[in-house]
Amino acid sequence: MHNKSYENKSSITPSIENLSRAIFTVNRHAKTAPDPKYLYSLKRKALEKLISEGKAVKKGLHFSRNPKKSRQQSDVLVLAGEYYFHIPAHKDDFHSLPHLGVLNDHYRNPKTNMSLSTAKKLLQTYTNFYPTNDTYGKKGTFQPKHQKPIFKRLGESYR
Repeated sequence: MHNKSYENKSSITPSIENLSRAIFTVNRHAKTAPDPKYLYSLKRKALEKLISEGKAVKKGLHFSRNPKKSRQQSDVLVLAGEYYFHIPAHKDDFHSLPHLGVLNDHYRNPKTNMSLSTAKKLLQTYTNFYPTNDTYGKKGTFQPKHQKPIFKRLGESYR
C-alpha cells in the first residue's frame, strides 16, 4: 500500500497522504543534496501550511541530533498523515508543547516511491513557493553562486 508509484500520473491530488509522502521524498533528497536550502524551505512551508489548516499536528519537542554551533537545540515533532517530521522550533513552541526528550531511533516512516520532481511539483503547487531565479536556472537546475578563479602570472597583481 505504501509503495505506490506516482511516475505515470500527470497531476496528483493534494490529499494529506500525497502531501505527506511528497514531504517525505523532499526531506529524504534534501539530506544528500549539494544545496538543500530550497528543499528544506519547501518542506517547512508545506508543514506550516498543513498545521495552519489543521491537517498536521505538532506533537512535541525533541532534542536536535545535529545542533547548530554545538549548542543544545530542540526541534518540533510534527505528525502529517502517517509520517513524522521535524521542523525548527519557535519560541512559543517551548511554552505550548511537551518536551519528549531524545529522538527514538526505532521508529521509521513508511517508505514511498514518489520521484523528487513529482514531490516538488505537488508541494510547489500546494504552497505556491517556487525557487528564485538567482539560485536556480530556467529548468530548475542548481546554478553555482561562486565564480571561477582567475589565474595570474607570478608577480602580477590580482587587482
